[in-house]
Amino acid sequence: MLQNIHSILIGLTEEGDAEERSTALAYGLSLARTAGAHVTVQAASLKLTVTHAFISTFAEGLVAAENRRLDALAHSVAETSHRAAAASGVACTTQAPHLGYTALVKSFTSLARTHDLTVLDSEPISLAVDRGLIEAVLTDSGRPLIIVPQGCEVFAGERIIVAWDGSAKAARALNDALPFLRAASQVEVVSVTGEKDLTNTVPGAEIAPHLARHGVKVNVLSLPVQDGDVAETLRNHARLTRADMIVMGAYVHSRLRQMMLGGTTQSLLKDCPVPLFMSY
Repeated sequence: MLQNIHSILIGLTEEGDAEERSTALAYGLSLARTAGAHVTVQAASLKLTVTHAFISTFAEGLVAAENRRLDALAHSVAETSHRAAAASGVACTTQAPHLGYTALVKSFTSLARTHDLTVLDSEPISLAVDRGLIEAVLTDSGRPLIIVPQGCEVFAGERIIVAWDGSAKAARALNDALPFLRAASQVEVVSVTGEKDLTNTVPGAEIAPHLARHGVKVNVLSLPVQDGDVAETLRNHARLTRADMIVMGAYVHSRLRQMMLGGTTQSLLKDCPVPLFMSY
């Protein structure tokens, strides 16, 4: 059983896309059941706003009708989430705020600070609303985040990879993930070499005794970078070892810089074969 995880926040954003399907709810409830944790589900809807000076009364009515539809959909998702939690034996509180983008991000980030961790769906599109929530939780909540890829509806934590580059952010993520690492049967601290200079950082072999003192069964591994791509190296290793989770520290820059430079964080946010546990 996972220890010291008592409150989990699950975020769902209703944007009216009928084809969009969340796996964060099922995964989060499965995780909560394993940890014996309380769940808060925020099923938010994005409020559409317009500048009244440039639209007709008819168009304004259409926007108002769409806002009512989105609000109703979010409340329906909240009710469905509450029923799913009850069926799983998980204590659950739900919210369904209808807010503009800036207020929605601020509200959700503030709520994340009052929970042990947050669970969100992955979002490959860097300018999407859900990606904005991911980045806001990472940089502004002070809490760890699990990003769940499509199709991963059941929590598993037997085999965990810790992406280790010896940095402060990697150390923060590792310590935040200790409840998961203690419960795992196999933990690999993986350093990817050849992409950047790691000579002045803390090597994986030196963090291993710290983990062992916390009761973590750990192996230390060094992998050569594949084609200069750290993220792809980690993805391939996760698939090869059939890992259940990757733990890593997040590096978040401005949106413009992200799009120009890419980077390991951006690449794994876009495509990760397993749930991604991140701290900033």
